[in-house]
Parts: sequence; structure tokens; C-alpha cells
Amino acid sequence: MKQPIVSNYRLKLKPKKIGLVLNSWKLFSVLTLRNQNRAHQLVCCKQKTTTPSGYCSGDQGHDQTNQQNDLGAVLRNGKEILFQAFNWESHKYNWWANLDDKVPDIAKAGFTSAWLPPPVHSFSPEGYTPQNLYSLNSKYGTEYQLKALLQKMKQYKVRPMADIVINHRVGTTQGHGGMYNRFEGIPLSWDERAVTCDTGGMGNRSTGAIFDGFPNIDHTQDFVRKDIIGWLRWLRHNVGFQDFRFDFAKGFSPKYVKEYIEGAKPLFSVGEYWDSCNYKGSTLDYNQDSHRQRIINWIDGTGQLSTAFDFTTKGILQEAVKGNFWRLRDPQGKPPGVMGWWPSRSVTFIDNHDTGSTQAHWPFPKDHLMEGYAYILTHPGIPTVFYDHFYDWGNSIREQIVKLIDIRKRQCIHSRSPIRILEAKQNLYSAIIGEKVCMKIGDGSWCPSGREWTLSTSGHNYAVWNK
Repeated sequence: MKQPIVSNYRLKLKPKKIGLVLNSWKLFSVLTLRNQNRAHQLVCCKQKTTTPSGYCSGDQGHDQTNQQNDLGAVLRNGKEILFQAFNWESHKYNWWANLDDKVPDIAKAGFTSAWLPPPVHSFSPEGYTPQNLYSLNSKYGTEYQLKALLQKMKQYKVRPMADIVINHRVGTTQGHGGMYNRFEGIPLSWDERAVTCDTGGMGNRSTGAIFDGFPNIDHTQDFVRKDIIGWLRWLRHNVGFQDFRFDFAKGFSPKYVKEYIEGAKPLFSVGEYWDSCNYKGSTLDYNQDSHRQRIINWIDGTGQLSTAFDFTTKGILQEAVKGNFWRLRDPQGKPPGVMGWWPSRSVTFIDNHDTGSTQAHWPFPKDHLMEGYAYILTHPGIPTVFYDHFYDWGNSIREQIVKLIDIRKRQCIHSRSPIRILEAKQNLYSAIIGEKVCMKIGDGSWCPSGREWTLSTSGHNYAVWNK
């Protein structure tokens, strides 16, 4: 369902001084945020140096000890490459054991964090209707298998990301109004006060969108937030997760996400703030500023502690590859998604378990898949690769993705890399990223001028060059 356009979405144009407290978990020193592009160039990048292997310093593994003590290190580093390590059907296939075998391969490909499905007991097998939050026996496998997987990921320096589903929870017994809004007989045995009054409980009204059909958690309750923070700390320190992904993030105020991040201190967080892009009938609008602004507002609401999936970029990119590449440059000459305004908080992706997989709610055009990956893996932002594309779409697709990741790492592309868009017309898009990478997508003929450019890789309707 399309969401109403927020009328007051314009960015503030005046420079804004933001003081951020330096302690063990907060991100940065006093910085200046400027102008409409809201690029939020929060931190100067480290001088680009390379290791003997050719990768930028900091790319081959991460100093986990330093990150434990400085939670801004991951965002400042800007070198994250995420892997979504499941699809909608994964619960059918002894998943923790399956992934355990793939950890060396995931690490070798260059991924820094692997997003795992919800790890706790759930009413539905996929994990998105949680019930007993302290039970790690799920349809994906046993507690023992999960902890073995997390230990192996730690060994290979791939951070495990927990899928945090705290917008709603399935009750165990009937309470007020005959609804299953009590949680008796399991840990966190809340009563109806923990459920919003607009979803059958006796709590306050929801602070966000309603997830229909299930009791929505009332995050305004002090006892609820205390319990959630305790649970998140348990996942973080006892179970072994290091990163968090917040499911259905538009269902509750981002100020509570801020509180949960402050309380549990994950090394990296990303929120799923998914609402409809702007359309005229069935045609996607060229201007998606209000859509990306809503995502940026959510990030701001978390105290800038969380990133967010860049649904704006996905929506535009999957229309652009159909022969509308003019969509990939906004009126200011910048990328048109969250990537163009706040790249260090933009988590780009092609598909996930909802948009693709067997659900296919909003799938990327399969014949243009590698054009999509050539775009997000060479551009600023934090790119994500989907399990299906990496493992189920054939060796050729996988090898092409690995090559693009290798180029990103060797050429020191990071989340805040500068970009200069050269062409954005019907059948062609081209850009220079950073100092040493040039790329094109589309069936239009194009190559960079100058003998200093060498072709690094190419495929169907895409090519990447480097100096």
C-alpha cells in the first residue's frame, strides 16, 4: 500500500553543528553537516594505502578488538560489503548447517557481515512472527548449530548479523478482548499492556505503522524497552551476534531504535524502512526526493546510529535498467537515492527475501541482474549481495559478482567515495567513482577517454575500467 507523501520533507540548508559525545559506543567528534545533498561526509577517510595483496588497508579482515571498543569504527571505515545469507525458503534446509559449510567461501569472497534469518522460536517457520525470544531452537536449526556457525564466522572474521523482529510478537494465551495478547509460560511473560491498543492490547497507541494480524509491541512501555535491551544484550554478548538488522522499522519510532543500539551496542545496524515509492498511476516518478527523505528522517531519528536499506535506489535502478538510465541522475547531478544524499548510511541492494525469492513482491528484472550489481558494487553506499544470486543463479553470475567485489576492494571504493556521473540517458549510464574506477551499464556504446584506463571486467551490458 502506498504511503502518504510527507509534506515537510525538504532538507535544511543551513550548516548545522552537531556535537556527538565521544565514548565507547557513539560515533564521531564534532562535525559539520552541510547543504541540500545532506551527504553527511561525517569522517575524513583514511589515507588510501594498499596491503601487499593489493587490497586497501583495513580490507583484509577487521580488528575485532578495536571495533569492540569503538563502535564508530565500522561506519568510519566505510568498507562494508554485506551478504544476505538466506531466502524465504531457507528454513526447509537445515540452514545453520548449510551456512556453516559456506563460511570460508563467504569470507574469501570479501563479505564483511552476513545477515542471518531471525534466530529465535517463531510461530511461522520463516521466523518473522516471533514468540519465545530466548529460545534459539528454530526451523533453521538447533541452538548448538547456530552457536557453532557464529563461532566459525568469528574465526573467519565475518560478522554475524541478527534479524531483529521487535515490531510484533505472537502471544501464547488469550487475554483482553479474546485476543492472543498475553505471553504466559515463556520468558518475557508480558501481559496486554505490552501490546498497542490499536492491535488488541491495553497499551498505548502505536508510534508507527501497524503490522496487521499480530499483536504489535508497545515500545512506549518502560518495562518493554528494558526487556528488549536485555534480550539484545544477550544476543550480542552471550549468543555471539555482532550486527543487527531491524525488521519493519517503520512500525515504531526510530528513537527506540536509538535506545536499543545504545543499550546493546551492536557494531553495525541497518533498518528496513520500506514504504512505497512515488508513482503516477503505474509509472514511477522521476523525482523520488520525498521517498528518500522519509528514509533519511528515520536514520536521523536513530541519532544517526543506524544505516537503512536504500529502497529508493532499488526502485529507481530496476526501472532504469529497462532502458531509462536517465533516471540515475537527479537534477543536482547526483545519484537519485539515499546514496546521493547520505551515502555512508545507505545500504544498497538488488533483491532480498521479500522483494525476490519465492515471494517476489518487487523483483529486480532478472535479465538485467548484473547491470544492477555493476552499479551498486562500484558506487558509494554499503552494497548487499543476495544469497540466491550468489549461490543459486549459476557459477557465471557468482564469478562476476566476486570480480566486482574484488575491484571494489582493490580500488579502495568505500561508502563515501566521490562520484561524477558522465552519462545518464535512455540506453546508457556511466560514471567515475573515486579516482581510479570508471563504469558503464546499458546497451549504449561507450568507453572512457584516455589511455590510462584499462578494462577490469565486463559482461552483458556492463563494463568496469580502472587506472
